[in-house]
Amino acid sequence: MTREDKGKIIDALSEKFSNNQHFYITDAGGFTVEQVNAFRKVCFQAGVEYGVYKNTLIRKALERNGKADDQLFGALKGFSGVIFSKESGNTPARAIREFRKKIDGKPVLKAASIDSEVFLGDGNLNMLSELKSKNELIGEVISILQSPAKNVLSALLSGKGKVAGIVKALEERKN
Repeated sequence: MTREDKGKIIDALSEKFSNNQHFYITDAGGFTVEQVNAFRKVCFQAGVEYGVYKNTLIRKALERNGKADDQLFGALKGFSGVIFSKESGNTPARAIREFRKKIDGKPVLKAASIDSEVFLGDGNLNMLSELKSKNELIGEVISILQSPAKNVLSALLSGKGKVAGIVKALEERKN
């Protein structure tokens, strides 16, 4: 690979790191070509992008984007694959878990960066897959805010006749 080719790959990776708030670094070692293609397909179906790159190219692209982190750099050993996700920080973790149902233990999570927070090690995979996305959290907040109003409305609507009867009874008591 020439220096020019490496520069193009670094430029492309740098653009992906800047366009995607969330990325996961996985261990791509021990994969056959068929397994890598199957994992790419799972990622594509999940709406994320997966690619295998040289560690030095990943490191240079991260440095170029100001995402230089010693923890991330420490994870760049062996064969590395990167999963990019624009919208949801949990989608790559879910894709990894789904693929592990087919091939036990592969791929192994080395590190993840979600909104500039770094998570190291495969032990974080379950926690990362259960994270809620921004849209899911907004939906929960809206439903919590709507809940009291819905309860009052349902109480009023469920006893249409009762409310009128209670008001009439209270009115008669005053007289």
